[in-house]
Amino acid sequence: MSAKLFSLESLSSSFKVLSKPKSTSSLQYKFPKAHATHFKFQKYNSLAYQVGEVMSNTILFFQFEGTLLKSSSLFPYFMLVAFEASGFLRALTLFLLYPFVCMVGGKLGLNIMVFICFFGVRKDKMRIGNSVLPKSFLEDVGSEGFDVVMKCGKKVAVSDLPKVMVEGFLKDYIGVDAVVARELKVAGGYCIGLMEEMNTKGLESNQILGDEKQSNSQTTQTIGIFCHNKFIHQQLLSQNCKDVFLVSEAEKRNWKSLPREKYPKPLIFHDGRLAFRPTPMATLAMFTWLPLGFCIYFIRFIVGMFLPHCICLPILAFTGAITTVSKQPRSSNTSANVEDQVKPRGRLYVCNHRTLLDPLYVQAATDKSLTAVTYSMSKINEIIAPMKTIKLTRDREKDRNQMDKLLSKGDLVVCPEGTTCREPYLLRFSPLFAELTDDIIPVAVDVQADMFYGSTASGFKFLDPIFHLLNPNPVYTVRILEKLQASDTCMFGGKSRFEVANLVQNEIGKALGFKCTSLTRKDKYMILAGNDGSMKESRC
Repeated sequence: MSAKLFSLESLSSSFKVLSKPKSTSSLQYKFPKAHATHFKFQKYNSLAYQVGEVMSNTILFFQFEGTLLKSSSLFPYFMLVAFEASGFLRALTLFLLYPFVCMVGGKLGLNIMVFICFFGVRKDKMRIGNSVLPKSFLEDVGSEGFDVVMKCGKKVAVSDLPKVMVEGFLKDYIGVDAVVARELKVAGGYCIGLMEEMNTKGLESNQILGDEKQSNSQTTQTIGIFCHNKFIHQQLLSQNCKDVFLVSEAEKRNWKSLPREKYPKPLIFHDGRLAFRPTPMATLAMFTWLPLGFCIYFIRFIVGMFLPHCICLPILAFTGAITTVSKQPRSSNTSANVEDQVKPRGRLYVCNHRTLLDPLYVQAATDKSLTAVTYSMSKINEIIAPMKTIKLTRDREKDRNQMDKLLSKGDLVVCPEGTTCREPYLLRFSPLFAELTDDIIPVAVDVQADMFYGSTASGFKFLDPIFHLLNPNPVYTVRILEKLQASDTCMFGGKSRFEVANLVQNEIGKALGFKCTSLTRKDKYMILAGNDGSMKESRC
């Protein structure tokens, strides 16, 4: 079998020869004897155009790291794995050993990072490929490479990373038909930090893709795209690809990041504590910050626990924790007579949910004593909370009676999403609050974290406030919106509870510029943690 080797210069518009060789020159790779192959550089002006013409008849074998990712460093992805596996200790071990990994390089360096990150990790807890890494991968995808890969009808991804790290992203976001990568070795349900050998048997395209290629063998075009400086899986190429295109590192440096609007599907849910891309320098900055960060955390914690709001917020701002509060003026057409028709009761503040601290910031913004009703909270956070908190049971009738009793005593704040969402989306609002009162004030909340996320789906929830307050410059934005008109409530407007809940969701979404969805708490936890989000399963 013979195959042609092409040089890839522009994945977004055309593919040109990087350097024109002499007519008699050729570039040779040493393949196994059974698959000896000689490649020649030949001029090929527009692979992108050709792929667009034969989209449904093109089978693409591509190396994931070399074809889609702009960065050539795998360190950030392993750092994310290390931090999620064991927190700071494993992450520090990887960081300290990374210079040695760079000196060794190649397959050995990769195997060392795999051992550090995965040794002793339970197999059934390894959902990082579905929950944490997709966000980091998407932010590193080159738009030019993505355009070409997505034009092909059938796609087979080849990766040097462990399969558990890449398979979820490649199948969910890129839509590949098969992933060729090494599995992790497991003993007693725990990863031992080693990878299985790459199984090249049965990797022919007709076996990977089924009978479809055989039925269209006369019209199917099989091509491969790999990176110059990356390990080429020679046997896989020699068995399947007639045309092979190579991407250079210099070429990838000119790629543009994939814009969010071009994502194959919206990135709504993701997990993990690190809010930044952990490059070696960024990781060094994190570990340098931590000693001072813990000192500042204790200051913020004590100030928030024991000082009144008027003093607390300025001191927090001095430590770098900025809180922005805005209030909309009350509408002139609000009827005081309608409000007086019922017995005075507490107000219900309805806010979206970004972190566990949302009710505290709403209380500080209103400068009132509020009671927070929550769907789940760790016992530790419940004990140390500087405001009254009531846990709901998820029994609609019981929760309704409890909230109604609390409203008769004072003001309430509730997060009807039932769980946090980090991205600019709002989950479905539970309509329970709409039945209780007509005195409903929507509150729009947003959070910006520069180092750590103050929320988690699979980790320990009692650490959420700690991680948020560990950020060098966390920013909380609280916007108290206009009270709902009486005509928009269930009691006086005749609206259904679902209409009121959707109205509040839309008002908050407009204020924040977020998109409203019908996704629920259960959807989030099934994607990120593999459970329904109950307290027992979510490690609260």
